[in-house]
Amino acid sequence: MEPERPNYGAIMVHLKKPYWVFLILLFPFVAVLTFQISTKDILPFQFFGVTGSRKTSVTSGSDPVPDPGSCAGLLGEFPERKHVMSIKEFGGVGDGKTSNTAAFWKAIVHMQRLSNKGGGQLNVPKGKWLTGSFNLTSNFTLFLEDGAVILGSQDPKEWPVVEPLPSYGRGRERLGGRHISLIHGDGLTNVVITGQNGTIDGQGGMWWDLWQNRRLTHTRGHLVELMNSHNILISNLTFRNSPFWTIHPIYCSNVVIKGMTILAPLNAPNTDGIDPDSSTNVCIEDCYIESGDDLVAVKSGWDQYGIRVARPSSNIIVRRISGTTPTCSGVGIGSEMSGGISNVIIEDMNIWNSAAGVRIKTDKGRGGYIANITIKNITMERVKIPIMFSRGANDHPDYGWDPKAIPKIKGIFISNIMSLNSTKAPILAGIKGGSFEGLCFKNVTLLGLAPTAAWHCEFVSGCTNAVFPLPCPQLQNNGSSACCI
Repeated sequence: MEPERPNYGAIMVHLKKPYWVFLILLFPFVAVLTFQISTKDILPFQFFGVTGSRKTSVTSGSDPVPDPGSCAGLLGEFPERKHVMSIKEFGGVGDGKTSNTAAFWKAIVHMQRLSNKGGGQLNVPKGKWLTGSFNLTSNFTLFLEDGAVILGSQDPKEWPVVEPLPSYGRGRERLGGRHISLIHGDGLTNVVITGQNGTIDGQGGMWWDLWQNRRLTHTRGHLVELMNSHNILISNLTFRNSPFWTIHPIYCSNVVIKGMTILAPLNAPNTDGIDPDSSTNVCIEDCYIESGDDLVAVKSGWDQYGIRVARPSSNIIVRRISGTTPTCSGVGIGSEMSGGISNVIIEDMNIWNSAAGVRIKTDKGRGGYIANITIKNITMERVKIPIMFSRGANDHPDYGWDPKAIPKIKGIFISNIMSLNSTKAPILAGIKGGSFEGLCFKNVTLLGLAPTAAWHCEFVSGCTNAVFPLPCPQLQNNGSSACCI
């Protein structure tokens, strides 16, 4: 029987904890707000030629499927892989106990030979496939069938230590190198990780214990990290229990992450969901995320190392993300942003039971810039601080950071925000001597605050329109929307 080939256009969205009552009550309000938006509020840039009317052609063996609400069409059409094999053909055993590290490496070496011969697809059938880290190859699809589970090895030696990232200068948690991700790739093109809602489980508990007990020697590995790569699709899977950040594209372009469920215990340290880092043309859509850190965080390098490498993150769309994180943010920008971050759209998110909703994180020594950021149509429930600009983490890679490297923030457009049962008003903390300007808040309603709750603003400037409760004096402009154009 021929192994099943994927239909990349059939993206499943797994919606959990929908809060239907909340959404029903919210709908009339959001409808009114949406009606109030004028054509001047349309996206401030075009996402590398992809508009709402373009057909999504991330397909295999079928015609492009019209999807007016997707930015995934930037990848074009992936050709059908000509060579499809099963991990079983390379000696794989799916009993959850036998190590399959050698089988995966053998399979990838074989698929690498097929890269220029029509490409290869490795199917992982139903079962539990224990493995250490392995690399991917170009023109390749890793396909997890229904019931397939890839399990990360519990032996740290099967997560080898590799060089630190150039824009970080060291491991993010410890000096020196870092453990490689469970699934890794460097310098690749046309790579797909997808399936029939199979699961990749990093079994991160061992790593979380090492971190909490201060026994880590090297920085923990990600679940999936792709470096210096182009045309990447990750879709239709469940990722669980990453040791560290879950999906980390860095120095990449044309990346689509769509229809994913990402889960980690809510107290698992630093288990970010999706962190595009020094990458361009990134589309993150239709994902459900529960984690112990930011659901989505946009990054671009750390202090003097990020400044020197100067690889910005730009042209990024994050839309239709739902989830919860009790310690961090629904979406964060920074704090590692030294290479610069610009042209980001974040829209249509639902965040609940979280420490913060939208957060921009900077610090002295970061340098870089955050510019032209559009955040709109966000609903929150029981989010402690709905909007937050934070500073002063005193988090630097070494003593070589420059205290005069002050980040520049300009052009942050935040509109159509509804937060229920907030406990604190927004906190907008700029940096003395820095440039935090051009902040626009429009149609922002925060309900449930104590009558004494007030916005807290320092070293910022901007304007507001239709904001409740009344914003801080630095943003008050008697209803003028000039800076929101």
